[in-house]
Amino acid sequence: MLTFKAILLLFLVVCAVATSLSKNLLTSVVIYMSYSLVMCILWILLESPDLAITEAAVGAGVTTLLFFITLKKIHAMKDMQIKKKGERGQEEKGLEKGGEGAQ
Repeated sequence: MLTFKAILLLFLVVCAVATSLSKNLLTSVVIYMSYSLVMCILWILLESPDLAITEAAVGAGVTTLLFFITLKKIHAMKDMQIKKKGERGQEEKGLEKGGEGAQ
């Protein structure tokens, strides 16, 4: 059980660092959501079910939902989708012209 707690704590630190270093906002929100879920598991292991429920509801639920809505309102998610479509379009043009992926 001690090993499991140590792994969860290590994962918690990795999530915290990855959230702060991530350049993509959507990725940061998803990593933050996983951070909250791990924190919820840790609260359960520490025998604090009331805090675990609160962390799951507020940290992983409501806060993540608010972040997604904010990203949608500032058009950050739409911009990411447009960039991905542009990259796919360039790859398809390369294939049509006999680029790297042509067989």
